[in-house]
Formats: sequence, C-alpha cells, structure tokens
Amino acid sequence: MKSAVIVFPGSNRERDAAAALERVTGYKPRLAWHGEAELEDDLDLILIPGGFSYGDYLRTGAIAAHAPVMAAVKRAAAKGVRVLGLCNGFQILTEAQLLPGVLQRNASLQFVCRDVHLRVETSNSPFTRAYNAGQVLQVPVAHHDGNYFADEATLKTLEDQDRIAFRYTSPEGELKDATNPNGSIRFIAGILSEQRNVLGMMPHPENAVDPLLGSTDGAGLFKSLIEGLN
Repeated sequence: MKSAVIVFPGSNRERDAAAALERVTGYKPRLAWHGEAELEDDLDLILIPGGFSYGDYLRTGAIAAHAPVMAAVKRAAAKGVRVLGLCNGFQILTEAQLLPGVLQRNASLQFVCRDVHLRVETSNSPFTRAYNAGQVLQVPVAHHDGNYFADEATLKTLEDQDRIAFRYTSPEGELKDATNPNGSIRFIAGILSEQRNVLGMMPHPENAVDPLLGSTDGAGLFKSLIEGLN
C-alpha cells in the first residue's frame, strides 16, 4: 500500500500515524510537506494527522485547508483515492469542504484527553470493513475543538446514506450524554464522504494499535485499508 502523511506546521501526530500505518500494514508511508503542490498519482491513501496546524489561527484547520498540498488532496479524492483525516485532519477536511459540517469548541470549553468508546455504525466503507457494525472500540481523544455540528438537512443526508462511521457511546454501546466527550450532535465521532472514500474522525486510532498503549482497537481501521486492496 502506497501512502502519504501530510505534515503542516503545527502537526504533532504525523509520526504516530506513520508508525501505525507501518506497524499494521507493513508499508512505510511518505511524509509530505504542506507546501508540495503535487502528490504521487499512484497513492492508495492520503492521511491528514492530528495537531495544531498553523497554530489553529483563525479557526482549527482553516489555514491548512488552503495550503498548496490540499489542492492535490482534493484532486486525489475526486479520483477515488482514500483520504483519512484524524482529529485536526478531520477539522481540515471540513474546512476544505471535503466533508460536511464543522468542528466547534468542546461543549465543556476544555481540552479533553482520555480514552473514549466508539460504536462502529457501518462496516460498508474502505476504513471500517474489518469491523462489525455495532462493535464498540476503545480509543483515545485529544482535542479542544471536536464538537461536530451540521444542520438538520445535512444530518438527515448522513443518516440516510449510511455515512456516519462512528458514534461516541458507553462501553456497552449506549448513547449517553455522559460519554460524549465534546458535545457532538447525535454523538457523531466520524463521518464519510458521499463516495465513501474520505473519512474524518476526531478520535486517534493511530494511538490504539499497540498493547502497550492500552488498546489495539484502532488497528482494524488500518487493516481495513489493506483488505480493500486485496
């Protein structure tokens, strides 16, 4: 699998993402700088990692969405290349209008950094095919602006098209306000594009692939990407 991890000034999870990809898939990704105007034509995956791109000035992801490399990311996504945005990467994807909705300040107005539970809402995507719908995962979050919001028409479209990938739940898979770490509407933790080749999610599956970190539940996401190539 040939992949690239995009690096912006302020990114801080690119090494974690690259290590997770190599550990699970066996293939080492290339780190691509934000100033690159072109990416390889034969990429299987583009990953936009977490962090604080451009210091989160203006809005989280707002400046990064207009970086030279994002034009190449948009062209690749339009051709069907899989694009994965994690945390700040999700914020960038919404600002770049590759995914609908916005990521607002956490409802608590505090930075949240802890393990959460996610329910897999669909296995019908290149990113979730290794999971079962309804399966509950344990992965960490670390963000200040992870409160997903969209208008009712957009939410209806996401629901009707089976494009909600993950929801925040209790360990038993129940939707409870107490287990929603940021106040996201309808407990949404991750969504898919209309063509299902772009996924944005606030949690960090790249930090849940090693038993030493307390969970390997994130490995399924990266295994899914490999399975889709076979």
